[in-house]
Amino acid sequence: MLFHALSDSTRLSIIEMLRGGEQCVCDLQAGLDAAQSRLSFHLRVLKEAGLVEDRREGRWAYYSIVPGALAEVHDLAVAMQPKKGALPVLRAGSCCR
Repeated sequence: MLFHALSDSTRLSIIEMLRGGEQCVCDLQAGLDAAQSRLSFHLRVLKEAGLVEDRREGRWAYYSIVPGALAEVHDLAVAMQPKKGALPVLRAGSCCR
């Protein structure tokens, strides 16, 4: 779910905007020039992935990055890097060269 959440350019733009701090949905909407329904969809995907959280203040919703979420993404990306000195992949009788 995490990689799915990060696979969309609109969601990456939302993350970039939220790196500056908490934002009201109306500010995100204006900054992205996105329809409210589309923005809500993308925010829900990010929230379900554990990347953003919201708080309500009256009729307004404010979103922010979950503390530590981006560090977790970074650590996961680093862990997935190819390792130097790793054993070669052995292919037994396959058609691949």
